[in-house]
Amino acid sequence: MGLKAKYSIVVPMFNEQEVIEHTYRKLKEVMDGYGEPYELVFVNDGSIDRTVAIVGEISRDDRNVRLINFSRNFGHQVAITAGMDYAQGDAVVIIDADLQDPPEVILQMIEKWKEGYEVVYGKRIKRKGETVFKKLTAMMFYRLMTSMTNFDIPTDTGDFRLIDRKVCDVLRGLKEKNRFVRGLVSWVGFRQTSVEYVREERFAGETKYPLKKMIHFAIDGITSFSHKPLKIATYIGFTLSISSFIYLLIVLYQKLFTNATITGWASTVGINLFFNGIILILLGMIGEYIGRIYDESKGRPLYIVREELGFEKDGQAGDRETPESGGREREYVRH
Repeated sequence: MGLKAKYSIVVPMFNEQEVIEHTYRKLKEVMDGYGEPYELVFVNDGSIDRTVAIVGEISRDDRNVRLINFSRNFGHQVAITAGMDYAQGDAVVIIDADLQDPPEVILQMIEKWKEGYEVVYGKRIKRKGETVFKKLTAMMFYRLMTSMTNFDIPTDTGDFRLIDRKVCDVLRGLKEKNRFVRGLVSWVGFRQTSVEYVREERFAGETKYPLKKMIHFAIDGITSFSHKPLKIATYIGFTLSISSFIYLLIVLYQKLFTNATITGWASTVGINLFFNGIILILLGMIGEYIGRIYDESKGRPLYIVREELGFEKDGQAGDRETPESGGREREYVRH
């Protein structure tokens, strides 16, 4: 049985066959050079290319490599959650497989952790290879999140961060289905600091966050941590009601006390369409929250694991400690 890993590097993957071998070599080079026990926990989120085969071969040759293979695609944030569930280290680092976040920064995070910080997140001071639209929308999103919540979510950050074991255990106890991990890390508190770095261009392959997924991700983030959109709906409703009442008084005044001609169908239909559009938007906003309540009520597992590779090398297969049980159990689903 080998030494227990002091550091767990969690790497979520989805169709990363073009980059994953290089990612492994880069992470191995950095962590081997640091000279302390570690594990690389790769989480396959339903890839349909050769990602699993490549990491499977690596895990057979490298005792520090673990592979968690989902039964299907459950999403990037769920893959991160699974990696934290399986991680054994005293410190857990989350890094994407595309190498936009330089693995060398992990060592700076570790030094901050040794100073006593329990969360060390990477703060991007420059983003190479990203469009102006992507940078602008990212900036707007983080500012909006800060204004919507009653706790601080650091701006210009992603999921690239180091968390202490105690933070990881707290996060494992949070059961919500629509997960926004970087928000959860901020919400739990603890001593937090940042390490600044330049985010590189993607090494190979295509982005896994097109516009549609970015919008869904933003909605998850806002609805998971704020009910202010519901308050906004209430304010808009009151404003429209008051405006309509004032307009009604104006119409009655014109009808009873003046000879002014009241305009006809065009204005009436236009106003009705405008108000109906507002109502449908507000109903959709409320529906987002109701849909999340529905997801939570079903009680389905957060993810299902098809297979685990590499854990048996250190006696870890079949005896992972879980906060739910207070002991050790085999876990192929995560509720």
